[in-house]
Amino acid sequence: MEYSPPPLFKQGPSALARLIFFVVLSIALLVSDARFKTLEIVRGVLGAGLYPLQRAALVPRDLFMGAADLAVTSSTLRAENTQLQTRNLQLSQQANQAVSLAAENAHLRALLQLSQHIGTPTTPAEIQYDTRDPFTQKVVIGGGSQQGVQNGSPVVTEDGVIGQVTRVFPMQSEVSLVTDKDQAVPVEVVRTGLRSVIYGTAKGDLLDLRFVPISADLQTGDELVTSGLDGVYPQGLPVAKVLRVDKQADTAFARVVCQPLAAVRGARDVLVLHFVPQVPPNPIVAEEAAAAAEAKDKKKGAKSAAKNDKAADKKAEDAKKAAAPAGASAAQAAPAPAAAKPAEGKAGAKPEAKTEAKPAAKPAAQGGR
Repeated sequence: MEYSPPPLFKQGPSALARLIFFVVLSIALLVSDARFKTLEIVRGVLGAGLYPLQRAALVPRDLFMGAADLAVTSSTLRAENTQLQTRNLQLSQQANQAVSLAAENAHLRALLQLSQHIGTPTTPAEIQYDTRDPFTQKVVIGGGSQQGVQNGSPVVTEDGVIGQVTRVFPMQSEVSLVTDKDQAVPVEVVRTGLRSVIYGTAKGDLLDLRFVPISADLQTGDELVTSGLDGVYPQGLPVAKVLRVDKQADTAFARVVCQPLAAVRGARDVLVLHFVPQVPPNPIVAEEAAAAAEAKDKKKGAKSAAKNDKAADKKAEDAKKAAAPAGASAAQAAPAPAAAKPAEGKAGAKPEAKTEAKPAAKPAAQGGR
């Protein structure tokens, strides 16, 4: 009797044999792939074929993580946006401050070089504010008599002249700008040496060079500097540049419009010059001063002489008053006839006593009768 299974349920090799076969095959494949890279192509083909299946399997996970990331990212972006805006404002302020400090540093360096170039004592000052009068071109600087600022001192920047001190206070000073209609500065043309006087205008933005003959050699673009003839401004300070020259046949002088070289309204830090001109005195003024001094000396001598005469008269009068009591006592001690002589002598010395003695003698004689 045979107990083997029917052909339909025949199993083949045993489980142990199959395990050993597949273990050996796996080891062989691992060794061959590690040594000779034999399965790279197979691995690539299998990865490309299975990638769509992997992405489809990861879709639910990706949707959940994307929603969570979206919620977290939105709040994070709002916070980061607020921080970045605050940081941007801080950096803008620092950048503006750095630019301002750099400009101020360059301005102060230029002022320092200017003060060294001029060679005259200077006082640095800061423009504080404009005056309230809208019809004048004036500013107030933070330096007064306590800082050595004097009335009439020139005020300059590194670009040129901007004005002149016209009023001094203990801690502040008022400066009239060169564009003021009442301000005048003697200047000369650098190219030709032509001298004239430049004035401010009513608008307060340009300058007017007056008293320039039509035949004068003056061109657009010529630079004007201080001539130093007034004894107020040092020679060679830049003032203005010629913008336009109008020569008309019916006038003796040309109309010359100029522009200030310095930023008259844009300056912040300035220098006040203590300029002392090395100019000999005016002979006419010197003669007038000498005559006035001589007249003063004569008047003083006359006063002293009158004072001495008055002192001598007072001394003589005091001596007479001191001699009068001595004469009166001698007259009382002597007899009547003898007393008459001193009285006569006294009357001769002083007529007023004699006139007083006669009226006094008449009543005595009438009484005797």
